[in-house]
Amino acid sequence: MTLRQLGRSPLQVAPLAFGGNVFGWSIDEPRSFELLNAFVDHGFNLIDTADVYEAWVPGNEGGESETIIGNWLARSGKRDKVVIATKVGKWARYPGLSPTNIREAVEDSLRRLRTDRIDLYQSHEDDPKVPLEETLRAFDDLVTAGKVRVIGASNYAATRLADALDTSASKGLARYESMQPEYNLMDRAGFEDALQALCVKEQVGVISYYSLASGFLTGKYRSEADLAKSKARGARVKNYLGERGSRVLSALDDVAAAHGATPAQVALAWTMAQPGITATIASATSREQLDELAKSASLALTVDELAKLRTASDA
Repeated sequence: MTLRQLGRSPLQVAPLAFGGNVFGWSIDEPRSFELLNAFVDHGFNLIDTADVYEAWVPGNEGGESETIIGNWLARSGKRDKVVIATKVGKWARYPGLSPTNIREAVEDSLRRLRTDRIDLYQSHEDDPKVPLEETLRAFDDLVTAGKVRVIGASNYAATRLADALDTSASKGLARYESMQPEYNLMDRAGFEDALQALCVKEQVGVISYYSLASGFLTGKYRSEADLAKSKARGARVKNYLGERGSRVLSALDDVAAAHGATPAQVALAWTMAQPGITATIASATSREQLDELAKSASLALTVDELAKLRTASDA
């Protein structure tokens, strides 16, 4: 597996990350352990989660995903084989990015993850109520203390990320080495408009999420009738149906057929090949799904195929 450097940091990650938002929701702990072991066996190492996962599930309170990952780390002994990324700022228990909140939240995350350091600690979303310097200084303290190796951000506008990078540089503080935006063949504008150029220029690694557009890019949903296949995803996937969605799926089908691959593999490979992208996040709930997604990391698309997919997805 060829690893990629995350920003200017010492972290080296594989191009496919496991999205931990399914742990404690779509799959239970035993299945989570099985898939995490298989993920590492495939040669991958980046596991993405957040303290708020899975607070939205009835009966849960939050922290379930981190707890499962922590139990797996303790059981498997594979802590040094993986890069653990988690986030702070969106959970009602620890809302926002005040220094006090960050200091308290990280201790809870470390406890649940059953580890002495978090490899990548990310702001889950921007908090304009707190001065950037205060937030970054709190993160810098954690890096200095050895509790966090690298910091990153998620869901920041380009202007705010630029301000954060300038603040870190001028104050001598740890900087955001990664950005986590929504990005896939159906959702391009939010990243490509300004954020992509900034991340490339400043050497900020990009870890994209919703890489399969809530499952639409797997080809599973091609009509209104298909929406019933998933109550959780149906409403969101409905927004992708239409002439543009059909063009994208047709292009994915064509490229997949040329490689003996699946639309999901091609969609992930396209994202991995885009400028600035370090890794893309995808989740699996079965070994079969994971084995399929894993093949995307070794799927090399031609220049013409990449262009064909981009053209199909143009608005």
